[in-house]
Amino acid sequence: MAIKPITGMLRRGLVLDLSIAMGLGTTFGYLWWYGYHLPRVRARDNFYARLEDQRAREAGFK
Repeated sequence: MAIKPITGMLRRGLVLDLSIAMGLGTTFGYLWWYGYHLPRVRARDNFYARLEDQRAREAGFK
């Protein structure tokens, strides 16, 4: 065998590092999605809805 199998402390360390990385990645992904992305999308959609309502009133459609 050219490469020794990963065992003992190295394997435990690898599993711990991967677990922490996945946990932090998921946590920060959720924080970005719900804390930044969705509020910005809502603000954009509200802006364009108000703009469309204003244009419709000026055109006499409402």
